[in-house]
Amino acid sequence: MKQLHKSSPTHAPAAAHAPASKASKPPGTRHGPRSWIGYLLREQRLLFVLLGALIASSFFLLRPYLFSLSPSSHLPERARPLFSFATSRSSASGVPAGFRPPPRRVVVTGGAGFVGSHLVDRLLEQGDSVIVVDNFFTGRKENVAHHLRNPRFELLRHDVVEPILLEVDRIYHLACPASPVHYKYNPIKTIISFLSRICSYFCDLRVRSCYDEGKRTAETLTMDYHRGGGVEVRIARIFNTYGPRMCLDDGRVVSNFVAQALRRQPMTVYGDGKQTRSFQYVSDLVAGLMALMEGDHIGPFNLGNPGEFSMLELAQVVKETIDPMASIEFKPNTADDPHMRKPDITKAKQLLRWEPKVSLREGLPLMVKDFRQRILDE
Repeated sequence: MKQLHKSSPTHAPAAAHAPASKASKPPGTRHGPRSWIGYLLREQRLLFVLLGALIASSFFLLRPYLFSLSPSSHLPERARPLFSFATSRSSASGVPAGFRPPPRRVVVTGGAGFVGSHLVDRLLEQGDSVIVVDNFFTGRKENVAHHLRNPRFELLRHDVVEPILLEVDRIYHLACPASPVHYKYNPIKTIISFLSRICSYFCDLRVRSCYDEGKRTAETLTMDYHRGGGVEVRIARIFNTYGPRMCLDDGRVVSNFVAQALRRQPMTVYGDGKQTRSFQYVSDLVAGLMALMEGDHIGPFNLGNPGEFSMLELAQVVKETIDPMASIEFKPNTADDPHMRKPDITKAKQLLRWEPKVSLREGLPLMVKDFRQRILDE
């Protein structure tokens, strides 16, 4: 252990051998650079000054990490890098107000897409540095353009089916076409790049098999990397999500209805319209992904809103929000259309302490505002 030794120099009486002077001043009254330097050098005072400055600087530099490792802190352990197919701890995570985790370097594949861009907003907001990797197949540069001047944001045009080397603390893998219009366009790439989501279909050779089997394969590979290579992973199964920045014509029912009503076209209902879906607002999904990422549970977790709406009920809500005079056009049902899709989020509520907060009637007007502006720009 280092010790500071304080010496006591011998002081000879200064006035014993010095000639008397009329202008002499009492001891301790001299001023000027030499007197201050002499004062600091005597009795190792300079050493103590430098030591105090070093301790103060170290405290401010290490302050975020000291808080994150404090026994009284509720922050989770973040010592090891995390590889993930999904994600977080939200404001409801129990982190004390005023405390933030140490800044991290995060990559979001598909970060210029609908869900990815909203996740990027939240990560930057909490102080992380974010790298977005996107080939803009379904993503749009406009979704993240407001971050281009941020020094903690990077945008890389890259296809995730090709290798890339990045040194990061977190990976949110969201790069995959998620709507029939897009994943049927390139089914092979859909399988390769797939993000794990809801997986409840039998293996067969249907048109949407590239979507279904891609999800199953992604979950299997993720768990193999975890068991065989010790990679820390998280798995989310994402249900129907809506909100600003969705593709205008991606074939999903909420975006279809909103775009059709704004363009004064009939809303297309397939079959009798009694099939049900559940719809979660994008901010709820982002909160769930972040809660998953920062938690200690691998999953899989269903992330969705368990509230059910039939297609006719959804059309009615869209009419009330956009145009009471909007009409409905019935068409034959599409192949492989599930009659009901409702997530069981019991596990997410218990282990992640997460559940959706935004109702359809609250979130839909926010999406309509974004769609209306983009349709006007067309």
